[in-house]
Amino acid sequence: MGQEIRTLDLDGIRTAVEWARREGWNPGLRDAEAFAAADPDGFSGLYVDGQLAATISLVTYSPEFAFLGFYIASPEFRGQGLGLQLWTAALARCTAATIGLDGVKAQQPAYRKSGFVLAHENIRYGGLKPGGYAQLDLALNPLGPGDAKEVDRFEQRHHLFPASRRGFLQAWLGYEGMALRRGGEIAGYGVIRPCHEGFKLGPLFADTVADAETILRGLLTRAPEGMIFLDTPGTNPAAIDLAVSLGFQPMFETARMYRGSTPALDTAKVFGITTFELG
Repeated sequence: MGQEIRTLDLDGIRTAVEWARREGWNPGLRDAEAFAAADPDGFSGLYVDGQLAATISLVTYSPEFAFLGFYIASPEFRGQGLGLQLWTAALARCTAATIGLDGVKAQQPAYRKSGFVLAHENIRYGGLKPGGYAQLDLALNPLGPGDAKEVDRFEQRHHLFPASRRGFLQAWLGYEGMALRRGGEIAGYGVIRPCHEGFKLGPLFADTVADAETILRGLLTRAPEGMIFLDTPGTNPAAIDLAVSLGFQPMFETARMYRGSTPALDTAKVFGITTFELG
C-alpha cells in the first residue's frame, strides 16, 4: 500500500468535520472554516493509495501552546495502526511547549503513554431550550469578527485561554456572539452556533454565575426551540449548577489532558468551553 501524510486543505478539514459528525460529536455547521482560520497547517491526513484513511488536528496557537483533536480513522481502515502512525507523526512535528486535548475518558491510558497528564474532566450538558428563559439584557452588545482583537485581549487578561487566538476568534465571531460590558469594557462574553443537532453554547466566559446567566439568556434569544448543549469544566461547580438549573442532563464526559506544563487558567470563569476539538 502506498501511504502518505499530507496537510489537509479546507475540503479535507470539511471531511474531518463530517467524520466527527458521524462519530456523534455534533460539530457546528460552519466549524471547518473557523478551525482552518485557527491554523491553516494544523490538520493532517494519512492517505492510503490516495484515499483518506485517518485524520488528526494539532492546531498551534503559539510557541507555548497547541491543541490536539479530530483523531479519527475511517471505519474501513481501523485496526491497522494507521491512526497511531498519524498520531506519532503529528506529535513529532509539533514544537509547542504544551499540548492539550479533550479525549474520551476510556483512552486516558493510551494518552498517558504519549506523556499526557489529566488536568480535569469536562461534562457536556444538553437539553431542550427552556421556555420563557431567553431574555436580552440592555447591557449585552452583539459581537462580530471586528471585535476579535478586543475579545482576545479580554481572554488573555483574565487567563481564559492559554494563548492568543485572534485569527480563530475572527472566524468564530461570525457566529452569534454577545458581550456583557461594564464601563465600556468586556466583563464576559459568549457565542452560540447551529450544529447538526440543536445549538452549542461556547465559549461562555464570565466573572460570576449571574453574569454567565445574563449572557446565556441573551444568546438563547438567537436560538429557536430545540436542543441546547453546554460543555462545562468539571472544576467549575457553578457552571454545572447553571446547566442543571436549566433542566439540562449530562450527555458525556471528556478528559482534559496536557503534555507539558498545565496552563494556569481561571476555570472558575469558564462556564462553557469553546469546543472540545480546539480547546
